[in-house]
Amino acid sequence: MSTPPSGRRRRTRLVAASLVAATAVPLLAACSQPVPFDPAPDAAAADCASVVVRLPDQVAGLDARETTAQGTGAWGSPAAVLLRCGIEPPGPTTLRCVSVDEVDWIIDESDAPTYRFVTYGRTPAVEVVVDNDAVAGSTAIADLSGAVAAIPADGGCTDLEDLAPATGEATDAG
Repeated sequence: MSTPPSGRRRRTRLVAASLVAATAVPLLAACSQPVPFDPAPDAAAADCASVVVRLPDQVAGLDARETTAQGTGAWGSPAAVLLRCGIEPPGPTTLRCVSVDEVDWIIDESDAPTYRFVTYGRTPAVEVVVDNDAVAGSTAIADLSGAVAAIPADGGCTDLEDLAPATGEATDAG
């Protein structure tokens, strides 16, 4: 018993569609352009190389992209998470600082919804810029902290509570 002509045509169309899909996906991926970057001043530092080789394939569910500069990383299309290693370490600041997986990050929300996260207490410093409309900045730095931890800590954030005298201490009321 042979397959009816309509069944053969359907099977032929399925095979043809599969072949088109199999060749189109790699071609579309090849069309993705590298994300342009200016390297940070210390992008060539050995610690930055240690960070870059540890960068994840995905950040906040976004796929990694190729970049044009040393010591950089990008995720998403369009890129919603950008990383530059080798920037000048920040000095003392009043900006909020959070610790994620033992990496301290200063958070600059002045250009919201674009947030800038900079490591604190690591030399060289790492900058991560996140489009908070596309992904949560907290998720992005959580995904990147493991790679950034390759740079040894030489300091860290200080909480105001750490600077205040302990409660219950005797004071001189004079």
